[in-house]
Amino acid sequence: MDLDREKIESLQAKVFAFYRDNKRRFPWRETTDRYAVLVSETMLQQTQAERVVEKYLAWLERFPDIRSLADASLKNVLAYWSGLGYNARGQRLHRCAKIIVNDYGGVVPSLPEMLISLPGIGGYTSRSVPIFADNLDIATVDTNIRRILIHELGLPESMKPGELLSVAGEVLPPGKSRDWHNALMDYGALCLTGGRTGIRPLSRQSKFKGSRRWYRGRVIKDLVKVEHMQLEELTARYGEKVADILLELEAEGFVERCEGKAPSPFYKIPE
Repeated sequence: MDLDREKIESLQAKVFAFYRDNKRRFPWRETTDRYAVLVSETMLQQTQAERVVEKYLAWLERFPDIRSLADASLKNVLAYWSGLGYNARGQRLHRCAKIIVNDYGGVVPSLPEMLISLPGIGGYTSRSVPIFADNLDIATVDTNIRRILIHELGLPESMKPGELLSVAGEVLPPGKSRDWHNALMDYGALCLTGGRTGIRPLSRQSKFKGSRRWYRGRVIKDLVKVEHMQLEELTARYGEKVADILLELEAEGFVERCEGKAPSPFYKIPE
């Protein structure tokens, strides 16, 4: 859609002015290393930035580059991911590293159309990595950016993602993609919040504690700490439903079932 040039310039001026006075500082904003940016963008999915800082720094100390991550065991990866939630993100990042080492010579791709083919990388991340690492002149839209565009430009909340991405491209200041998107993140997180605007995100998280996702996370957290655990011990902790959860985790490659001399099978995270 064609936007009024004056409206675009007004939005840019407002967002950059807020950013100058309220810029947040995070370690991932101090690097242009594509791997480090990929790690941060994966960790930041559905997780508050402040919670990510410690995990991000510990992760890069243990896995400083794509090859060290690719060579690590899944158990080690999940141990360092623990506390961030959504273990599948850590597992997919691990798989992603292996593919990048094997198929791309250990160099994280720089183009969205290449990144989106990798495990765990969707439309947003495929664009955010080259934006923050390479200052590529493209736009991307997350929950914060969607809310800003809808509120500031008077757009309908029903606008389709593709249409909104096109609008985001129109308001992008050329040559300033990295700063612009950081500024939008801070403006949306600190000023133009969902509570202030009443604009709801497209998806909402369901209750976590006691959910299937909660049980999955607890089982993985237990298994990361030990060599293995008997089915009967896991059943005593989490009830009969754990058997189905273990089958699910086994099918997804999170755990291995082993038969031993003990009265029940045991489970472990793959080394």
